[in-house]
Amino acid sequence: MMESPVGESRVPAAATWGLFVAWAIHDAEELATMAHWSRRARPRLERTLPWVPPTVWDRMDLSQEHVNLSIGLVGCVVAAAAADGARTNGRSVFYQATLAALGLHAVSHVASAVATRGYTPGMVTAPLVAAPFALWARRELRRAGVPRAAVSPAAALLFVPLAAGVHGTAAALLAARDRWRRRSRRGAGAAAAVRRPSAR
Repeated sequence: MMESPVGESRVPAAATWGLFVAWAIHDAEELATMAHWSRRARPRLERTLPWVPPTVWDRMDLSQEHVNLSIGLVGCVVAAAAADGARTNGRSVFYQATLAALGLHAVSHVASAVATRGYTPGMVTAPLVAAPFALWARRELRRAGVPRAAVSPAAALLFVPLAAGVHGTAAALLAARDRWRRRSRRGAGAAAAVRRPSAR
């Protein structure tokens, strides 16, 4: 375990590992609502935001499998950030950037609900869980004397490319799985045809 520098007190585990817990509660809402919402909300979104290209709405039509995999991939990143925060007593740039990203992500959820004039996945737990936790954890870091890491605005906005990356990765993994399944079925069908006795 990393020793705290002189002048620093131990940051509560709730402020470091709690990052993953707060994220998990928030994303549980997205896990339960995103796939269904993406299909049901499209007509309303097309009326509210007519300038958005149809291809954007097409990409939002997500299967539950895609949502599950994407959220799982993000969870690995957040868990790693929380672990690094616990290891470094909150001094980790990775942890502090992810903490800042969680807070900004919560703001983006509220903004998207306002822009689309209706519910968006994650809208409930963003202001009730994600944003309050990010503010509380930041306060705990200050109280413990942990210096603020040099987190650039681009790093704090890492959830934008991260979201794009995990959705792209999830789509690629599911497409690869579907190709493998099709090849397996064709192989099984060919093997069955070879084993089948010829009709007399």
